[in-house]
Amino acid sequence: MQLTTQRIVMGISYDGSGYHGWQSQHGLLTVQSALEKAIGFVANEKIQIQCAGRTDAGVHASAQVIHFDTIADRNEHAWIYGATSNLPHDISILWAKPVTDAFHARYSARARRYRYVIYNDPIRPAIIRNEVTWCNRPIDEKKMAIAARHLIGEHDFSSFRGAGCQSAHAVRTIQQIHISRRGRLVIVEIQANAFLMHMVRNIVGSLIQVGYGEREPEWILEVLKAQDRRRAGVTMPPQGLYLVEVSYPPQFHLPQLPIGPFFLL
Repeated sequence: MQLTTQRIVMGISYDGSGYHGWQSQHGLLTVQSALEKAIGFVANEKIQIQCAGRTDAGVHASAQVIHFDTIADRNEHAWIYGATSNLPHDISILWAKPVTDAFHARYSARARRYRYVIYNDPIRPAIIRNEVTWCNRPIDEKKMAIAARHLIGEHDFSSFRGAGCQSAHAVRTIQQIHISRRGRLVIVEIQANAFLMHMVRNIVGSLIQVGYGEREPEWILEVLKAQDRRRAGVTMPPQGLYLVEVSYPPQFHLPQLPIGPFFLL
């Protein structure tokens, strides 16, 4: 009897502090390897997963999306709770559902949304210190928002591209940038069709110079046009960065959860 393969899509949340990034690497603990082991235990077969966007070491996700193909016949409850019970406590499966082969976690995605969370206070945070980036100098988030407008649209983002980026080109489309403050937290939210390596962290590293008053908002446009990484600001630490939403065409009927991380809800 020929076994039928089905495609399962899942929503995943994880604290990336203890992992060497998303992608499996020989001998290193990664989010992908932990998930494939746990899901494979439930499926009783070797599983290979595809994700919407590979996150770097130390980066978090409140709404990563993955898919995998399997011959195992399990209901949604079994996938969610069976796999989660075999995962480390810093990775959780939020939802699961079957989809057609037309769905691909990466290639079907229309947009990704990231949030970078800054704790802005003279005293370093003792709580959730691995989930935010601490900046002890006063930040003017309104000036940062003015500067960020120059980045909206389709541009060559070479100035904000990490040195090890393997993308064929640096042209991306930023659809939205929103910068806000909630008490001591400054949140930089960026949505684009796709991102380059370290792109969000490099953008925030440049915007923070405007927030500190070291640069005027128009400087960001100069950096963008230069297409030279040396002209931009530093790469911000990974712990403040979250993948918070991946958008797909409505025909896939994927769950829509509140945009995280949860302590911002």
